[in-house]
Amino acid sequence: MEIFKYLEKYDYEQLVFCQDKPSGLKAIIAIHDTTLGPALGGTRMWTYASEEAAIEDALRLARGMTYKNAAAGLNLGGGKTVIIGDPRKDKSEELFRAFGRYIQGLNGRYITAEDVGTTVADMDIIHEETDYVTGISPAFGSSGNPSPVTAYGVYRGMKAAAKEAFGSDSLEGKVVAVQGVGNVAYTLCRYLHEEGAELIVTDINKEAVSRAVEEFGARAVDPNEIYGVECDIYAPCALGATINDETIPLLKSKVIAGSANNQLKDAHHGDLIHEMGIVYAPDYVINAGGVINVADELYGYNHDRAMKKVEQIYTSIEKVIEISKRDGIPTYLAADRLAEERIEKVRNSRSQFLQNGHNILSRRRTR
Repeated sequence: MEIFKYLEKYDYEQLVFCQDKPSGLKAIIAIHDTTLGPALGGTRMWTYASEEAAIEDALRLARGMTYKNAAAGLNLGGGKTVIIGDPRKDKSEELFRAFGRYIQGLNGRYITAEDVGTTVADMDIIHEETDYVTGISPAFGSSGNPSPVTAYGVYRGMKAAAKEAFGSDSLEGKVVAVQGVGNVAYTLCRYLHEEGAELIVTDINKEAVSRAVEEFGARAVDPNEIYGVECDIYAPCALGATINDETIPLLKSKVIAGSANNQLKDAHHGDLIHEMGIVYAPDYVINAGGVINVADELYGYNHDRAMKKVEQIYTSIEKVIEISKRDGIPTYLAADRLAEERIEKVRNSRSQFLQNGHNILSRRRTR
C-alpha cells in the first residue's frame, strides 16, 4: 500500500501510528478532514488479518465519518481509530490509558468514542487521560445508551422518505418490514406501533421476534422471507449489504429506510433501486442519531437539545431527496453531495481547523 498516494487521492490530513510496548498497544488513528471542526469517530478493536488491513479499515471508516458528521449538520470532521488486538483477551487498563495519552497528544484534533470491540467502560479508562472522548459513563456527563436516540432519528427519517413516496409522512396503516429487532430496531418498532403502522419482523434471535410479536402485534417471518413480503417500507436494521443482486428483485416496498450500516452491497445497487422508483434514505444520514447524541456531550450533555437536533434528520432526508431531484442522481450519491457541499462552503470561508484553544473542547474543559 502506497500510503501517501492513498492519502492524497482521498484528501486525508493525518495518519497516526501509536505503539506502547509495555501495554501492547498497537493503534492507528486516521483523521480525514477537519474543515468543519475536530474529527470525531469511534475506536474499533479487532483482530485484523494484517497491519495493512487495519490501516485500510481506519482510513475507510474515517472518511465515512466525515460524510456522516457533515450530513448531520455537526461542526465536526471525520476520524477513526483501530486498535489491533482481540477485544476478548487483549484489553487492559494500561492499554487504554496509553491510548488516551496519544489522543491527548493530538490536542483536540481528534475525539474518540466507542465502536465495535470497545465499551463504555473502555471509554471511561481513556477519559482518565484525556477529555477528548465521548460515550463515557453517565456519571461523567455522558448521554448513556445511544440506541433509543438512534431509533428516533431513523423514525424521523422514515417519515420524510414516506412523504416523498406516498405524499404524506403519516405512517398510520403503513406496512413496515423490519429486518432485525435489536436494541435500535425494537425502539423503532415502538414508535411505528404507536403511530399505527403494521409491522412484519424477523431476526435470528427468536426471543427478540417473540417480544415484538407480543408487544406490538407484529407478524413474524423467516429471515429469508423478509425481502419479498408485501410492504410499504423495508427497514434493514441488522446486517449490512442486504440490498444486493439477490434481494432487489424480491423487494415490493416503495421506501427503504432503516438503521443498518452499509445497506447497499455495492454502489450500483443504489442505482438499481433508484431506477425502480424506490425512495432510499441513505444509511449514514438516517442512522446519525447516535453520533448527534454523543456530539452533544461536547457542549455539556442536554437530552432535550440532543433530541431536537436528531429531529432534524427529517430535514436532512428532505435535502437529500431535493438534491437527488435537482441533479438527477440516486439518493445515495445525493447524500454524499449534501456533505461535500457543506464542507466546501465552510472550506471556502475559513482555513482548516487548527487547535487554538477556542473551540467546543476548551469550553467543555472549563464548564
